[in-house]
Amino acid sequence: MSGPGGFRLLLGKEVREQLRTLRLVVVVAVLATFGAMSPLLAKLLPDIIKMAGTQAAGLTITMPPPTTADAVAQLVKNLGQFGALIAILVSMGAVANEKERGTAGFVLTKPVGRGAFIMAKAVAIALLLGAGIATGYALAWLYTALLFEALPLPGFVASGVVLWLSLLVIGGVTFLFSVLARSSLVAGGAGFVALLVAGIVAAIPGIGAYTPTGLSTPAVALALGLPSGDLGGPILVNLALVCLALGAAGIAFRRQEI
Repeated sequence: MSGPGGFRLLLGKEVREQLRTLRLVVVVAVLATFGAMSPLLAKLLPDIIKMAGTQAAGLTITMPPPTTADAVAQLVKNLGQFGALIAILVSMGAVANEKERGTAGFVLTKPVGRGAFIMAKAVAIALLLGAGIATGYALAWLYTALLFEALPLPGFVASGVVLWLSLLVIGGVTFLFSVLARSSLVAGGAGFVALLVAGIVAAIPGIGAYTPTGLSTPAVALALGLPSGDLGGPILVNLALVCLALGAAGIAFRRQEI
């Protein structure tokens, strides 16, 4: 059962494990919370600052009235940052932990291929992150409509897909190192380094737009129904990065002695 049947079997096993360990519940709950809090925080921040006292040493701090753009910027920032951390955490031990415990070798004694093993884990992680982003975005759209104004749904959905892609890149790099390394801590460290490098490169004009971190700017524009610029190139580059990471992970795993 090394073909599609083996992949479906392993994918079902991964999803059931996510449910059994409550990983799915926790990830969705965390991203849903940040999604719902983002428009609330944007709406209440001026009042919070006012209540905390805005006068110090003769300096008066004034906050402009909150806008829909503030809510969306808060949403993309929160889900982008915390989503990236979650992508690292759920990917770092995906393969490394199973190799360390010896369960990977046991699974591979069954009639399933190594490619199916890798792809099932990668797809399960992508679905997990997708479920969290979808829930967070749905609650954010609802609260933004209640507190500010309803945003165009197609653009808002496209924004969530773009942000999800950025998380897949970080998760893909971490997943690759989970295959290469024997320790999940090493894989997690590599994921954090990749995230830091992406943040640094994102500040470089002309290049930053093609990084996963750089996708946050068009994600905001899409959610607001504004022109997002030339998004085709950045999307293709980030899709290529995900495919390269998974391809390298598959090749490396086939060559390893488990």
